[in-house]
Amino acid sequence: MKYSPRLDELLRTAESVCVLTGAGVSAESGVATFRGPDGLWAKLKPEELANFDAFLRNPELVWEWYAYRKKVIHEVSPNAAHIALAEMESIVRDFTLVTQNIDNLHLRAGSKRVLELHGNIERSYCTACGRFDNTVTVTEDRRVPRCSQCGGLMRPDVVWFGEMLPQEEFDQAEEAAGRCELFLSIGTSAVVYPAAGIPLRARSSGAYVVEVNTEHTDISPRVNESLVGPAATIVPALLARMKELRKGTP
Repeated sequence: MKYSPRLDELLRTAESVCVLTGAGVSAESGVATFRGPDGLWAKLKPEELANFDAFLRNPELVWEWYAYRKKVIHEVSPNAAHIALAEMESIVRDFTLVTQNIDNLHLRAGSKRVLELHGNIERSYCTACGRFDNTVTVTEDRRVPRCSQCGGLMRPDVVWFGEMLPQEEFDQAEEAAGRCELFLSIGTSAVVYPAAGIPLRARSSGAYVVEVNTEHTDISPRVNESLVGPAATIVPALLARMKELRKGTP
């Protein structure tokens, strides 16, 4: 793949890179949807399950849904894009990976500096005392998980409809976007705010913004360069080009 001279230059020299990933990256691992065409979940909208009121009305149903989602995620693996981004982190001095995905695939691929804007399905926390727990599971009797300390209802550590993004993670994402030289927007249409504002923050701060997607999106006219194709193909190619250009440089 041929890149612009400016992108080539940044792949060679950039010391600060920020990446935003969305559902398109996960889709290439087989996490395209959490609901099959048949059965219970096809009849229920995500809004009817992924909100706090629904959780209070029927926590058993919500936990059953998340147990199903975790099963789907555990059956897939990080793809070549996830793995390439993890290696890119080891090359660039200041590298920040911001993700809208909750599937934990970036961490499983080996990425360390990950800001999870929508949470992580592998974590849970108590709605009463706030204690976090990475070991919560739903038992066969569908009993709702309870906090081992206070007995409060445990809930998945994900952002539901009507909830704010975690402020600390979002602030760090904006800071990284504001200081980076190269920004990669991968597998996201970047239309849902406030996350959609992160690539624009990078552009307004002087970064070179590159979109990687299987098709052009609403943000395409506002970025510096669009690379159209699967992330699992394009991101490893970007990594290979970066390694080639940096070979022998101190």
